Amino acid sequence: MIKSMTGFGRCEITGNNRKFTVEMKAVNHRYLDVNIKMPKALNFFESAVRSELKKYICRGKVDLFISYEDFSEKTSSVRYNREIAEEYLGYLRQMAEEFGLEDDICVSALSKYPEVFTMEDAGADEEELWKELQEAVRGAAEMCVKTRIEEGEHLKEDLVQKLDGMLELVDFITERSPKIVQEYRARLKEKVRELLDETAVDESRLLMEVTVFADKVCVDEEIVRLRSHIETTKNTLTEGGSIGRKLDFIAQEMNREANTILSKSNDLEISNCGIELKTEIEKVREQIQNIE
Repeated sequence: MIKSMTGFGRCEITGNNRKFTVEMKAVNHRYLDVNIKMPKALNFFESAVRSELKKYICRGKVDLFISYEDFSEKTSSVRYNREIAEEYLGYLRQMAEEFGLEDDICVSALSKYPEVFTMEDAGADEEELWKELQEAVRGAAEMCVKTRIEEGEHLKEDLVQKLDGMLELVDFITERSPKIVQEYRARLKEKVRELLDETAVDESRLLMEVTVFADKVCVDEEIVRLRSHIETTKNTLTEGGSIGRKLDFIAQEMNREANTILSKSNDLEISNCGIELKTEIEKVREQIQNIE
C-alpha cells in the first residue's frame, strides 16, 4: 500500500458544551512540514498536536486548522490584581508628595489603570480538553490518510503502466542493438570493396574496425541496469510504505542510464527510442514526487 502526499481530512467533535473542528490538507513536500493555526487558548497543545500528526504522516506539507467553541454559560471571569493596584497607588502618592500635588486618588480612577482588572477564561480541565482535541485531530488525520491511500493506489496503477511501457522500449533497444553492428559491417565491407575495386577485402582488418565500432556502441550494461531499475521500482511499489525518496533516487539512476544509451547511439531508431524512454522516465519522476 502506497500513499500519495495529497489529501484532505475533517473531523468535528461536540460534547461537554464544547466543539472542536479540525481540518487538514496535505500537499507535496520533500520533508514533513506542519503549519498549525488554532485559537490562542489552545496554543499549549501545539507540541502534542504535532506529535499526534507524526503517527499518521511522514512526508508532505500539512496545513492544520483548528477551531474551538465553548458553549458553557461562564467562559470568562474578572480578576482583581491587588499587587499591581498597590504598586500604582504607591507611585501616585509618591508623585503627589514630590511635586506638591493634591492627593485626589479615587477607586474609579485607579481601577482604570492597565492590568488592575483583567479578564480570564474560566479554568478548564486540560486533560479533558486534550482528550477531545486529540480525538478531533485523529479523526481528521485518519480521513486524510484514507484519501492519500486512495490517491496512492491510482498513482501505483499509472506508474506500473508506464514502467511496463518502458520495458517494451528497453526490449526494442535490446533487439535492435546487435543489428546495428551487423549493418555497420555490411556497409563498411561494401564501401571498402568500392574503394578497392576488385581487390580482395582484408577480413582481419575489417573485423578489427567492426570490433572497435561494436565496443563504442555497446549498451548491454546500461540495458541490464536499466531493466533492473525498472523491475526494482515495480517491486518497491508492491511492497508499499514510505517509499517516495527511494523511488526518486532510482528514477535518477534510470535517467542516467538512458542518457548513456543516447550518447552511445548512432542509430536513428535507437535514438528515437531513447528519447521516448527519457520522456517516460521524466513522467515517472513527476508522479513519484507525489508519493510519501
